[in-house]
Amino acid sequence: MTGRILTGVQQIMIGSRCGSYESALRTLESIKSAGYDGIELNEFMIRPTPFIVRLLTKFAGMPTGNSGKLDWKKLISESGLKVISLHSYLNSIEEKPEAAAKEALSFGTDTIVITGMYRFDYGNFAEVKKLAVRLNMAGKALLPYGVKLLYHNHNVELQRVSEEKTAYDLIVENTDPQYVNFELDTYWMADGGADVTALVNKLSDRMVMWHINDRGCRKKGPFITPILKEDAAELGTGNMALGTILEAVKANTRVEAIVLETHKNWIDNDPVKSLTVSAEWFRKHR
Repeated sequence: MTGRILTGVQQIMIGSRCGSYESALRTLESIKSAGYDGIELNEFMIRPTPFIVRLLTKFAGMPTGNSGKLDWKKLISESGLKVISLHSYLNSIEEKPEAAAKEALSFGTDTIVITGMYRFDYGNFAEVKKLAVRLNMAGKALLPYGVKLLYHNHNVELQRVSEEKTAYDLIVENTDPQYVNFELDTYWMADGGADVTALVNKLSDRMVMWHINDRGCRKKGPFITPILKEDAAELGTGNMALGTILEAVKANTRVEAIVLETHKNWIDNDPVKSLTVSAEWFRKHR
């Protein structure tokens, strides 16, 4: 890996702070002030959002707010942030690859990320093989426009499709690096019990972006039982070996950007306070 790694925040973190243009701009300016270079946008948050998406994100504790009604090009320009990538849907690219590419480029990014498949059987060998083919075709369709395609995992890709292989193994091994590379989310891989550093090393230069989070518990004692519920935590406050992972990333990958996405377990239920605390970790380790 060469060059300076950009840092950014995933847009889903700030949906609850996007009730109006003014509040969204203040939030973006807070991200910039905390030291981040940019933001990673979501297709479902930069245009009017379908009801089912609003419902699902609200249920997950990260509502989209009024983000779909706001002028994100203007907001980003005024905030001084860079758009690092655009999270999209595979079917959007399959149906209109030129439109998908031009939308990303209109925000100043050449990277589209597929965020996983909703209600997809990641335990089915044949279906995962078909997904790899679809990803290859989508990445190939974007290539003439100068846009690259990355695949973002959750923990479900660790489902076994055979005795030897997980769904993630199959996706990595059956996609062409000319067309498809990866945004590795180490939080979800750790959540699924994977050896994260080994995955970083396996992906090597196919790991182009890193979704970062930490895992910990804010419960205070006394601890009557030895069982604690681990949840998202600000960087450096949990138990993940983020420093070790970062060393592997710097040594063995071509990561261009590290994007923070902590979930609803924020300090004081405040995503801006949470991302500001995580910014301290970046300052110490860049």
